[in-house]
Amino acid sequence: MAFRLDDAAIKRLTRRKHFFVTPYGRGAWISMWADAPVSWRLVRELVSRSYRLVALQRMIAALESTSRKR
Repeated sequence: MAFRLDDAAIKRLTRRKHFFVTPYGRGAWISMWADAPVSWRLVRELVSRSYRLVALQRMIAALESTSRKR
């Protein structure tokens, strides 16, 4: 699994087992091996943070609007 994150988050995660800098994306992406037990809570957080970095502002606003209705 690959996630687009800020530099600080990438540096923190590369110190953890199962994470590595993705070989594409000029160092702005980090990947996670899924060949061992996975923290799906962490994956959910990383997906959310990654999406917010690459999505259009209107898409983020729609996401926030949907989550407020729950």
